[in-house]
Amino acid sequence: MSLAHYLRIWLASARYAMVRTLMFRFDFVLWSAVEFTWMVVNLLLVQVIYQHTSSVAGWSKYEMLLLVGTSMIIQRLFTGFFWSNLFEVGRNVRTGHFDFYLAQPGNPLFMISTRKLDPDGLVNSLVGFAVVFYSVRELGLHPGAFDIACYVLLVGCGVLIHYSVMVTIVALPFWIINSQGIEGSYFTLFQFSRLPREAFRGLASLLFVYLLPAVVVSNVPANVLRHGFQPVPVAWMAGIAFGWFAVSVLLFQAGLRRYASASS
Repeated sequence: MSLAHYLRIWLASARYAMVRTLMFRFDFVLWSAVEFTWMVVNLLLVQVIYQHTSSVAGWSKYEMLLLVGTSMIIQRLFTGFFWSNLFEVGRNVRTGHFDFYLAQPGNPLFMISTRKLDPDGLVNSLVGFAVVFYSVRELGLHPGAFDIACYVLLVGCGVLIHYSVMVTIVALPFWIINSQGIEGSYFTLFQFSRLPREAFRGLASLLFVYLLPAVVVSNVPANVLRHGFQPVPVAWMAGIAFGWFAVSVLLFQAGLRRYASASS
């Protein structure tokens, strides 16, 4: 199927999501407020920490806000576009409702990933952008057009890493009965994305910097704004993003071959 065909499917799903949001406005306002409160709490935590120190792992207050804001952008974009879709996969596989996606006119992974949008998550990503803009201004940084474009590209790579890790997790129900505890660990893992890479040493560095991409997700984009374009970290993050994506797709396809539908 052509790219235009998939674009039409996505636009139809997005239109349905917006119509549903307008039908349940209070639900949208409530969850937007909940997510906004969570983001404010994280920013206040940074404020409290820097009342007692001037530097954490070599990062100043506004550099830390830049890092936290970048992490917020990536996570809010991921939750807005993909989270609610992927979180339902395990339950659908266990109940046989996954057949619904197999019967749709498109790639199953695309169909399960794009059926819904969460506008509250997308709206709150603007808070993250505001935090990054404020931090850049307070730091006196003047990134060029190329640096900004590179930052946007790396944010996209960060969203792809989040997506790939979650697809890998939700593919496990093809082999095991219940993965709910593992699915919940996603948020725990990516809490590390709000911490400077320099804070990790020894085994923690090996695990969360090199084996699991929890730290590089936000550190590499933030460093592009701090220090300008650096080819090695940028290429490293891009390689991690596409490597994890390839692994997640292969694992999902292998799971599909094991899937016994409700009608079989």
